[in-house]
Amino acid sequence: MYIILTGSVAFDYLMTFPGYFRDHILPDKLDSISLSFLVDSFSKRRGGIAPNIAYTLALLGEHPHIMATVGEDFAEYRSWLESKGIDTSMMKVIPGSVTASFFCNTDRSHNQIASFYPGAMGCATQLSFRDWQGERPDLVVISPSDPEAMKQLVVECRELGIPYLYDPSQQIVRMTADELSTGIEGALSLFVNDYEFGLVQKMTRKTAQDLLHTLQFMVVTCGKKGSIVYTREKEYPIPVVPADNIADPTGVGDAYRGGFLTGYSHQLDLETCGQMGALAATYCLEHEGTQGHNYTLAEFIARFRLHFDDQGQLDRLLAS
Repeated sequence: MYIILTGSVAFDYLMTFPGYFRDHILPDKLDSISLSFLVDSFSKRRGGIAPNIAYTLALLGEHPHIMATVGEDFAEYRSWLESKGIDTSMMKVIPGSVTASFFCNTDRSHNQIASFYPGAMGCATQLSFRDWQGERPDLVVISPSDPEAMKQLVVECRELGIPYLYDPSQQIVRMTADELSTGIEGALSLFVNDYEFGLVQKMTRKTAQDLLHTLQFMVVTCGKKGSIVYTREKEYPIPVVPADNIADPTGVGDAYRGGFLTGYSHQLDLETCGQMGALAATYCLEHEGTQGHNYTLAEFIARFRLHFDDQGQLDRLLAS
């Protein structure tokens, strides 16, 4: 399946705080918070939603394409992605800009406080499908990027009849109810976490079944509680795959999407797709950074079958 991933491309600056954020937040002083956390580790890593999803797809034998705007500091990152089999030809360098940056501090309970500087991502509206000359994509993933660019992609995909998976997540707070509804109503599917799902329902005033009137399916991730794949006929609860250790929760949702999309690209049933997402998420959780994990396709399938029964479906991945 020819998949184009849109969304943020960023460098992640990851820090760990050896205590608990909650111990330093005064409920009666919420209108004047002034906090500084002394961290005990710091690392710079490759990140961004689109490359994170692409990385898991590539580990599972796919060859995804990324369409995004990046800064002049992107050369080394581009080489890394291409070495993994990820197509970067649609990634445009914006002169005089730096690649977006994500600053994240994680405490002992794996709670996170983060900031995001968009940098070159703010020019994402320069990329368009209107003058598309290449092969028509089978699926476009619209994930968090510049809000105006996300709205533009929704309009273009709807007008051109290009199927898209809608993943508004962090940018829901930057959208109006009408904008969010438009994105959902034209989508093949919706991906959100459970908190974001609550926001979607509040803003659109629609239940899960209301949303499924236009969607083919919907996926809601629920952290430690696993995830739920919704269809019009049935709900599939997907448990988490137990982690051997917990290193870093950053990027776990992106890895889930990469695992799910791999199954979907091979036309596996949606429950198996969700289970693939769950295992891909656990691999990410067990390593630092969003692209620090690694495994072969055979290793993934063997571990999958320790927890789930795919009835031989994953053999399709080996045959491709």
